[in-house]
Amino acid sequence: MNDNVSIFRAIRGPIVLMTLGGIFAMDHFGSLEFWRTWPVLLIVLGLLKLMERMFRPVAGGSQS
Repeated sequence: MNDNVSIFRAIRGPIVLMTLGGIFAMDHFGSLEFWRTWPVLLIVLGLLKLMERMFRPVAGGSQS
């Protein structure tokens, strides 16, 4: 398995938790409201998934 894919899978959870914590902190301190910032989680998850797929090795490649 590609090491880059393993790294992205390993950091996905901590990055999402840090993003969620930052959003809740902003909500708690009154600078932004959670209902206006939750799409950030979707964007972060999408970017992490995109990076994971960019570094995934191509399966089924033909070798002659």
